[in-house]
Amino acid sequence: MHKIGKKPKLNFEIEAVLKGKVETVRFSELIEGPTVVSVYMRNNTSACDKQTCALSEDLQVIARKGFKTITVSRDKSSSHVKYAEKNGIKYTLVSDPEDQFSKALDAIVEKSMYGKKYFGPLRAAYLFDGEGVLQSVISKIEPGEHGQQVLAEIKRLESE
Repeated sequence: MHKIGKKPKLNFEIEAVLKGKVETVRFSELIEGPTVVSVYMRNNTSACDKQTCALSEDLQVIARKGFKTITVSRDKSSSHVKYAEKNGIKYTLVSDPEDQFSKALDAIVEKSMYGKKYFGPLRAAYLFDGEGVLQSVISKIEPGEHGQQVLAEIKRLESE
């Protein structure tokens, strides 16, 4: 896991859905102030849908706290466009099929599904300051409570 207080190298190109349109940008350009980056595996799966929708429900409060919200998954940008429309998602969705973000944060972990082991990105949320310095990691996501988890972590950071 990348160290708290350090700035990970996020200068790689990705596709992001910004205001309903797909754009190719450097990930580092997306962090334009305090930012929450939430990682999940796939659109249209039960736990991932709960995670993204819980963030969406608390998006305005997170924004009032000064944080921008980004989610990252392996899905293609075309899937993200449809997913955002279907679920009314107003935050940035990033397509990262090669797990570049999770690799930069040293957050590729062994997983298991139906008895098969494989490696994939850690389901986690990363809170950055406006300079791109990692301030906190929520490494145990409760999908249906994810927005509240993020708000609790922001409150904890504010009290430090």
